[in-house]
Amino acid sequence: MTQSPVILTQTSYSLSSRFSSSWALPRSWLTLLFITTFITLNGCTTITIDEHKQADADITIESHQSVVILGRRHSSDYETEPDLISCIGNVMSNGNNGLNIIEEQTFTDSLYPWFEPRTAPMRVKDLNRFLKNEAVAQAIDAFNIRYIVWVDGNTETTNSSGSIGCSISVGGAGCFGFGTWDKESDYEATIWDYHHRENRGQISADAQGTSYMPAVVVPIPLIARVQNNACKGMGEQLRNFFNAKAAQAQQ
Repeated sequence: MTQSPVILTQTSYSLSSRFSSSWALPRSWLTLLFITTFITLNGCTTITIDEHKQADADITIESHQSVVILGRRHSSDYETEPDLISCIGNVMSNGNNGLNIIEEQTFTDSLYPWFEPRTAPMRVKDLNRFLKNEAVAQAIDAFNIRYIVWVDGNTETTNSSGSIGCSISVGGAGCFGFGTWDKESDYEATIWDYHHRENRGQISADAQGTSYMPAVVVPIPLIARVQNNACKGMGEQLRNFFNAKAAQAQQ
């Protein structure tokens, strides 16, 4: 057959009917045909990264110093996903000039209850009040923290449409239909300089994507990895935020 996958996709319903009645092609062959057609496709995702750095910010970090990434969870409407925070940390610690990243759970457990959602500092100047407690200061110093990165935001489904119906009969089971859903990730990272108690900058990541679920006999999800792309974009931008000086410090 010389027809392209696009043509097959557009005429999938009529092909299914002809194969079953005239050509008697086994259902498993037809299923394999459509799986092959869609297997390499992915949902669409676009991402925008913005960075704002203080004009006089001197971003320095030495090889023995660390960065901790924390998620904001004080809002009653949403909370920044822990898996996103872990993902950003992995991106920042991998590759050339990877940074020393302290795991969020390890840090918050050691500082309990000072960095819980209801008690965590909302402004960098609030750290001065926290550090009056000698136990808190010693616990933070034990991690060799130089920067605290707060990430605020979440990923949510903004729209969905379409439908898929499935049925079971004597001849077998199958599904037919088409569904789509849109997701949006909106995150902002704020970089605190722990040593100087100053805000060094912000990085925002806005990702949007549409996932598809075509179903001809077997539903085949084509997932837009919206949150994952937002993580990679923000993680790489944060790493670049520090790397200009980090590379020199590690030489």
